Order: sequence, then C-alpha cells, then structure tokens
Amino acid sequence: MARVLITGSSQGIGRSTAIELAARGHDVIATARRPETLAEVPAVERLAMDVTDQMSVDAAIARAGQIDVLVSNAGATVRGTIEHTPLREFERLYELNTIGALRVTQAVLPAMRERGSGQIIFVSSILGRLAIPLIGSYAQSKWALEAIAETLSLEVGPLGIDVSTLEPAMVATSGPAAASNHKDETADYARLWEQLGQMPSGLAITADEVARAIADTIETEHPPLRSPVGGLAESVLDALDRAPSDSPFDALAAMRSANR
Repeated sequence: MARVLITGSSQGIGRSTAIELAARGHDVIATARRPETLAEVPAVERLAMDVTDQMSVDAAIARAGQIDVLVSNAGATVRGTIEHTPLREFERLYELNTIGALRVTQAVLPAMRERGSGQIIFVSSILGRLAIPLIGSYAQSKWALEAIAETLSLEVGPLGIDVSTLEPAMVATSGPAAASNHKDETADYARLWEQLGQMPSGLAITADEVARAIADTIETEHPPLRSPVGGLAESVLDALDRAPSDSPFDALAAMRSANR
C-alpha cells in the first residue's frame, strides 16, 4: 500500500480521492489551506498546506514523512472572455493551478529521486488539451501544467518516478459555481455566453468517478502519461486527435454529440 499526499483534500475531487484511497487501504496524507476542514476526511495525517506559499509547502512536506505518491489536485477556475478577464485573475489561476502544483512537486522530488521510486499524478482537464470560449484563463493554467508534466516525465521517468495527468471533462463539484464570473455587457460576446450556458451539464461525471480513476492510476504499474476520465472526455479528446480544427466551437459540438 502507498502513502499518498493529496493537495486540496477538503472538498470535491480531493476529498473523494482521500475516501477512495483510504477504503483501498492506502495511507492518506490530506492537506488543505484550513486543516479544520479535514476533520471528517479519512487520513493518517491532516496538514495545513497552501500551495501558493513556499513556507507552507515546506512545513507540510517536512511533517508528512515519506511520500510515495503525490496527487496534485488543488485548483480553481474563472469564467470570462480574454478581453474582460482581469490580468490578476490569469496570474491567480496560474499561481494556484500551475506554479502551486509545481511547487509541491519540487518539494517531494528529492526524496523520490533518492529512493529511486515514486509517483506524481496531476489532476488536469480536457481544457489542458483544447480551448473553449470563456474559460481561457483556466485553460492557460492547464495547458502549462500539461507541458510541465510531459517534461517532468522525460526527466524523472528514467529515475523510477512515474508521472501522469488525468483529464476529466465536466465534473459535478462546487468548483464551477464558486468560479469568479467576469461576464460583460458587450453584445458581441453574448452568443458565447449563450453557448456556454447550453453545455450539457447532465454529462458531468462525479468526483467519485475521478477518485476511482486516480486510485486505479496509483495501482497501475507504469500508467500512461495522459488519461481521459469519463466517456465525455474520451470522446472529445479522441475527436480532437482524429480531426483537429481551428473552430472554437468544435469541442462544444462534440459534447452535444456525445449526449445523443
């Protein structure tokens, strides 16, 4: 059984992953910015960690002991056109979703390298592979995360450390509802907001489904670098690989087709 540190364990995918891994007999090190939110999470350790704060990350890693697997899950999203999303929001998402993931990864790598074993799993998204209007600030952070993961796999794979990215589509968590929404009154963009509102929410998978995929990845010897999670993600990314296009609405069309 593995000793697994999960970032963003207080809710959503992180919480579900902690529950799934504990049920399978793994030792969970649950982390969150506010450790009191972890009281009901099954874990051998519950630690404060803010992935945007180097001192917080260093302190948590020092207390965690051996870490066999890192599940890098902490993140957030924002909605708005490229024109109207404030630059500070791009910076905030990049610092949390990308640099935050990298900060924790750098903290756990030395011990993994010394042991010659370990596993790093990044919770990414299909939006790390394609772009959808109005979610560009989130996508830029995930595209960058995908590049980091791919480079890392080439660097540490020969050292015995596996790197994986899991790419779900829509997940039924509180994240989208909590997203900052920079909707403007510009008529030119009205159709894009309408399209976004028509996305088939019934195709969203549960956080538990993502958690099972994460657990399966941990229990798979030498898992692939990239794995879509759920039928929607599989169909969209398969369509993208077979027939890439410059049309910004192709991904939305694929989502609707998958619902038929």
